[in-house]
Amino acid sequence: MKVLVTGTAGFIGSHVAMKLLERGDEVIGLDNLSDYYDVNLKHARLARFKDHPGYTHIQADLADRAAVEAAFAEHRPQRVVHLAAQAGVRYAAQNPHVYVSSNVTGFLHVLEGCRHHAVEHLVFASTSSVYGANTAMPFSEHQPTEHPLTLYAATKKANEQMAHSYAHLYRIPCTGLRFFTVYGPWGRPDMALFLFTKAILAGEPIKVFNHGRHKRSFTYIDDIVEGVLRTLDNVPGPNPDWRGDAPDPASSQAPYRIYNIGNEQSVELLRYIEVLEQCLGRKAKMEMLPLQAGDVPDTEADVSNLIEAVGYRPKVSVEEGVRQFVEWYLSYPAHR
Repeated sequence: MKVLVTGTAGFIGSHVAMKLLERGDEVIGLDNLSDYYDVNLKHARLARFKDHPGYTHIQADLADRAAVEAAFAEHRPQRVVHLAAQAGVRYAAQNPHVYVSSNVTGFLHVLEGCRHHAVEHLVFASTSSVYGANTAMPFSEHQPTEHPLTLYAATKKANEQMAHSYAHLYRIPCTGLRFFTVYGPWGRPDMALFLFTKAILAGEPIKVFNHGRHKRSFTYIDDIVEGVLRTLDNVPGPNPDWRGDAPDPASSQAPYRIYNIGNEQSVELLRYIEVLEQCLGRKAKMEMLPLQAGDVPDTEADVSNLIEAVGYRPKVSVEEGVRQFVEWYLSYPAHR
């Protein structure tokens, strides 16, 4: 297939692009190489596949309507994996406008490209953050998500609703994936595992919010990529069991689905740190702090729908995944 992947210089996007190329697909990669974090890391990710004969790179901003229209018109992708977004929950307090520009306006341009160029399937990134104030565990796609606690989560909730409207109006098959906490080699430097590793090796204290007592569905990158590709290959149709008098948030009369994608086994943050200490052979100096504004105490993924739909099964334990990350971190030239 010819697949447009947005965010190919990003953590998840670079891994997805690599796996698509390895299995023989043609990839059109689009990324604006924003300076939200180290651009050198983004270039290093791209360098792994940028010279691959099956890869074409476009440096453009999704908020640039003309550039996105040109990418669709010139390359005519059969399917789209939309992973580009302004990431980070807390950065929105400093720069809220970029979230709307990238995550909402940019997504509209992707939807319009799919609409006008007969795209067979759009798979797009949502987030577990849409569950917001919900405290029922595990988080299920069948639960309401009407109370996001951050602007980032609100933009992703908007993406889900925008995609549904396009699936309904224009019969574009759309699948949203609510990512839980993803980690692994080539990860983002603003996320906990990267920050903790850097600080521990430097002998500096790490900030442990909620005194380390909150839990997360930490999911290794390879398991995430496997789920994304399985989803991409599984084009949704209308749900024959849909009921208008009791609509299901996870499904629709339109060719639209929402799935959680993560690890069913949540891990307490203190255990995550303990595993990291073992892999590094060093103890962490911990600065215990209260829960941050906008954070939720726990996340736990119910992925039974994705298991049933595409056979998704996370395989990598936290112990193995953190070890793989540490090996990559120590070998990455910027940290030598």
